[in-house]
Amino acid sequence: MFSNNKLLNYLNQFLLKGHKRTVLAKKNIAISLLIKGISIAINILLVPLTINFVNPSQYGIWLTLSSIVIWFGYFDIGFGNGLRNKFAEAKALNKYEEARKYVSTTYAIIIIIISILWCLFFVMNSYIDWTKILNTSIELKSELSRLALIVFSFFCLQMVFKIINTVIVADQKPAVAAILNLLGQILTLLLIFILLKTTNEGTLIYLSLALGFSPVIILFISSLYLYSDKYKFCRPSIKYVDFSCIKEILNVGISFFVIQIAVIFVYETNNIIIAQVGSPKDVTIFNIAYKYLSISFMVFSIIMSPFWSAFTDAYSKKEYDWMKRTVKKLRYISYILISSLIFLLFLAKHVYPIWIGDSVRIPFTITLVVSIYVAILIVLGANNQILNGIGKIRVQILTYSFAAIFHIPLSLYLGKRYGTEGVLFSAIIFFSIICLFSIRQVNLLVNKRAKGIWDK
Repeated sequence: MFSNNKLLNYLNQFLLKGHKRTVLAKKNIAISLLIKGISIAINILLVPLTINFVNPSQYGIWLTLSSIVIWFGYFDIGFGNGLRNKFAEAKALNKYEEARKYVSTTYAIIIIIISILWCLFFVMNSYIDWTKILNTSIELKSELSRLALIVFSFFCLQMVFKIINTVIVADQKPAVAAILNLLGQILTLLLIFILLKTTNEGTLIYLSLALGFSPVIILFISSLYLYSDKYKFCRPSIKYVDFSCIKEILNVGISFFVIQIAVIFVYETNNIIIAQVGSPKDVTIFNIAYKYLSISFMVFSIIMSPFWSAFTDAYSKKEYDWMKRTVKKLRYISYILISSLIFLLFLAKHVYPIWIGDSVRIPFTITLVVSIYVAILIVLGANNQILNGIGKIRVQILTYSFAAIFHIPLSLYLGKRYGTEGVLFSAIIFFSIICLFSIRQVNLLVNKRAKGIWDK
């Protein structure tokens, strides 16, 4: 057994041993794991609290509507991801004025895009029948129209203010971004708890206000503070807006945009397809199982988060040995976390009743299929984060585009035959195909054997 001092020394050596880039990543991972542990606990509390505030069907409606609104997030045309790579490159080469130019221009473009989108949505919203899209009662038509506008408005504000998170993560400090996310969740939990105690009957409008306001106010205050302190060197300014650098940001960003649009069809459509082949309550069932099993995915996302910008830095400096070693370690970690899904799967029947009570019953088949789905996402995330950091994403564009064309018709067909499980079978098939191509491309790149499309 380790004594306290020996354990501390071991942890200290582990965190401080290795390449400077690896040490920075390990420190961020350690802090992020602690923060995310608290975040997961809050998420676990929020689910039953939210279901009790409204009801399982209303919660499913909100989840589905939120999924649809998130689609508009991809209309940043890839500026977020483009900024992430260009900022990391500029800072690695100590080009601080360029970094400020990229940040200022990104803010300007996102504000313009979001303003246009909000105006279009405001006009179109009154013509959209949300009851048909969400497969719910016609009596909710007026409420759902108001709800959609509130959710979309908060989403637009969040799109602008979350650029600070892109800057933080590009600076290889994802732990700071995790803290901001945690603060938003704590405020959300507090507001839902207050609403439960002060209102006789929960409504979707109150729910959307609580869930929308929290991240926006936290990101706004954080932006004011960080741009006046830690990131003063890249504080956005009208003087530094330079539309001529749009092409530089979009050289990589536009490729990410194409992938993001394809992701809408393969990933973000699941909730709405489940609502169509089943009901809003089925969306709730799927999301409860996903939130539970995605604990493993969230842990892996924390571990992977610093490595996007770390691989950008390493690839720009042609440090292939570091990349090869890191890829092996990350894949080993991914296998461990996939193994943990087996434990979570068989523990589920004991966890669900304690967590959500008897308000919703989660079939074992749903939990089983979702666990396979999450396992594929972990493997996919391990390789795509590396490719995104390196900026070699042409293969992703092709494979995601292929999946985008065929996922919706296949998921509708399988969904009608097998329900929610059928919808997820389709996603599993296409994510598996994308996964195989991503693994091969990473192997070729880090071994300097990538040619043709594999090097694009």
